[in-house]
Amino acid sequence: MLDFVRSRAGRMEAIRHTSVVRFGTYEMGLHSGELRKAGVRIRVQQQPLRLLEILLERPGEVVTREELRSRIWPDESFGDFDQAVNVAVAKLRSALGDSADNPRFVETIPRRGYRFIAEVRVVNLPDNKTELSSQPPSVAADKVAPEISGEVAPPRNLPARRAWTALGLAILLLLSVLVGWMFLRKTAPPANATPSTAVRSLAVLPLENLSNDSQDYFADGMTDELITDLAQIGALRVISRTSIMPYKGVRKPLSQIARELSVDAVVEGTVLRSGKQVRITAQLIHAPDDKHLWAQSYEGDVRNTLELQKKVARAIADQIRIKLTAHEAAVLDNVKDVTPEAYENYLKGRYFWNKRTADGMKKAIEYFRQAIASDPNYALPHAGLADIYQLSDQPQLAREEVQKALGLDDQSAQAHSSFARILYRFNQDWDGADREFKRALDLDHNYAPAHHWFSMYLALQGHKKEALAEAEKAYELDPLSSVVGANLAKILQETGQDDKAIAQAKKTLDLDPDSAVTHAVLGISYEDKRMYPHAIAEYQNALQLGGSPAEIRGLLGYAYAVSGNRAGAEKTIAELKALLPNQSRAALDLAVVYSGLGDKESALSWLEKAQQLHVSDLIGIGQDPHFVELHTDRRFQSLAQRVSPPTVAHL
Repeated sequence: MLDFVRSRAGRMEAIRHTSVVRFGTYEMGLHSGELRKAGVRIRVQQQPLRLLEILLERPGEVVTREELRSRIWPDESFGDFDQAVNVAVAKLRSALGDSADNPRFVETIPRRGYRFIAEVRVVNLPDNKTELSSQPPSVAADKVAPEISGEVAPPRNLPARRAWTALGLAILLLLSVLVGWMFLRKTAPPANATPSTAVRSLAVLPLENLSNDSQDYFADGMTDELITDLAQIGALRVISRTSIMPYKGVRKPLSQIARELSVDAVVEGTVLRSGKQVRITAQLIHAPDDKHLWAQSYEGDVRNTLELQKKVARAIADQIRIKLTAHEAAVLDNVKDVTPEAYENYLKGRYFWNKRTADGMKKAIEYFRQAIASDPNYALPHAGLADIYQLSDQPQLAREEVQKALGLDDQSAQAHSSFARILYRFNQDWDGADREFKRALDLDHNYAPAHHWFSMYLALQGHKKEALAEAEKAYELDPLSSVVGANLAKILQETGQDDKAIAQAKKTLDLDPDSAVTHAVLGISYEDKRMYPHAIAEYQNALQLGGSPAEIRGLLGYAYAVSGNRAGAEKTIAELKALLPNQSRAALDLAVVYSGLGDKESALSWLEKAQQLHVSDLIGIGQDPHFVELHTDRRFQSLAQRVSPPTVAHL
């Protein structure tokens, strides 16, 4: 018996010096005692590392606390040992990004010990240099454990024992085949089931930057491109970049993230850039059962990073077994030639553009221009500039930039969506806008901004039901965006669902308390319910947080007026007049305040002034409840008819 134990220990020592165990994006060198993630060494203290090594020796099996004590802490007292093992397990989980509540790697077995539950692959075995195929933990453990455990042949001078051993091995082999057949039968989908493991929605989590620099734009760029590529697949719902970025650096169980984003699967991975080389490692995880469906690494020249992303996207599509259309396959095979400098500057521009602040806009313009200077044939920075110029009421510049974008890439959903908004806001070309929105959504049905802006376009036309459907779709794709959440709340308010609008606005503010637009929408909903003190408080919050100086003041002045605070309304009127002529929008908002005061003549006068100044937001004033007292006036009716959109058969 002693000889058997010694032989077993010797066998294990030999395996330890010649094997590497891989799980997910990690690998453990049993000979070197090193833990690496995507090829990069992770510093782990000796005891947690030794704990991991012991767990990996028997994947899928329970390793008791007593065994850990005898192998790692033989000299510790029971009290000291309990504390030591708890600390070691916590440090190991931290290194692996694991969770005790929802483990992916190390599972706690109450009052017994621990078990390594992820599937593993063993490479560089002594007698077989090929890598074992990836299998579920229960099956992998059956095949890997005997090799690791050091089972040895019985002594040659015991033929009877050898015979019994052969018989035992035969029985074990038969049982293994039976267990494998039962496992396959249990896990195989029914004949009428879809072969995709029900993956119809996914989120690409921010790829972790493993490079030796403090800038994460490169990893963020890879994340963005992967989302864009996967979003082209019509049968797949892909969460927008805006909603996945809050998870950057957050250690949450993947199943919890999947629940929060309402997706079937998540993609996570790493990016390592060293000199002119880049390595992308990604894995696909089915969220309900936290099952690894696929993991792979791709390496290449930094100039080919977009090509590497295309490979990752195509591999994921293959793994979830979604049948691609010819167009979708062509998109995933088409690699645009963009310089790394231009791509980084574009991503920085989008980052600051998404802040929706004056300072953010300035920085975004600077970065978009730098991107164009680095690569004049890059369409997306032009589309980004078009978005900024139209938001700041510079239609001529917006048109120039969007035309450049479409001239460089007619397949850009972003450019078509931007063009649609320009057409209806500045050109009153409603048919053209409808056509461009449809084109954008045909190109990328997962492009949340297109759904977002299309909902506003439909709301202006009075198609409230369709507008709400588009707003809900945008929110489904981008649930953490305060702009998208506020728009959904606004359209709920416009459809008379003030209580739902208030609930949606509060939900959005829970995620982003500093969202000026959401505070403004919440104020409008309170105003509808005649809760004027609440409305005034929200408008004041919005103004303080940097909301539109004219528009928010107009809403605030109106709330002052209808609540009986004439002094507040008059003070607001003075502030709005001070914004002219630099901010033409103030003319419209002066009309709003005068309407609240019951001064119809002044309200109509300022509405005419707003039209003379070509204020684009005059569109839809016929539906604006702030002017309800003017609806019977012929002059208002004439103005509303001149600026209101025609009915467009968009469906």
